[in-house]
Amino acid sequence: MSFFSEQPVTAADKTFIQLRQDIVEGVIVAGTKLSEAELSTKYQVSRAIIREAINRLESCRIVERKANVGARVASLTAAGLVELYQVREALEGMAARLAAKNMSDEEIADLNGLLNNHFDKVKTGESYYQEAGDVDFHYRIIIGSKNHHLINMLTNGIYHLVRMYRVQLGMAGPRVTTAFDEHRNIVNAISNRDEELAEMLMRRHIMYSKNNIEAKLT
Repeated sequence: MSFFSEQPVTAADKTFIQLRQDIVEGVIVAGTKLSEAELSTKYQVSRAIIREAINRLESCRIVERKANVGARVASLTAAGLVELYQVREALEGMAARLAAKNMSDEEIADLNGLLNNHFDKVKTGESYYQEAGDVDFHYRIIIGSKNHHLINMLTNGIYHLVRMYRVQLGMAGPRVTTAFDEHRNIVNAISNRDEELAEMLMRRHIMYSKNNIEAKLT
């Protein structure tokens, strides 16, 4: 199960997913003004499809629309990061607390298995943190909260903007190992059904990640 593996149903869906990926991964640079005509040519679809995709991306928070300016890719700023991660820390902390209560034993076993599969990558210093591995870890805990409002607020609300910061300003070196160790401690708390500890560890983990990215921005 992967957060970003949804299958496109229509040409509009396919364009939306591709444009979202190009923005998140920095192919279309942060702060870029989005031209319907240029994007229509690039993706070989109608301007109406591009317009729909841009509207959907605005709801994902990775596109901003301003009067007399038009649509632009969200900029990555220190102030924006702080605001975003304050919300992420609170919501994912809550998700971890609920996951400790609501995840099934099988889901927790799968979560432990996911970390075990990442261990070899971490030992070699490979930055799985930017890739699907880290996203799946957080996604499984969010889904494990079993709270549909919370899941929607995170996965459809802020998570693509979160990923934009992480992919483009991700981590390497010592932070990769420490982030993995933090993941392990969170899973141990969830496995022990320690709701309070799971929330505290998740909030701390996200705060450390914010500090790491903020240092690169400043």
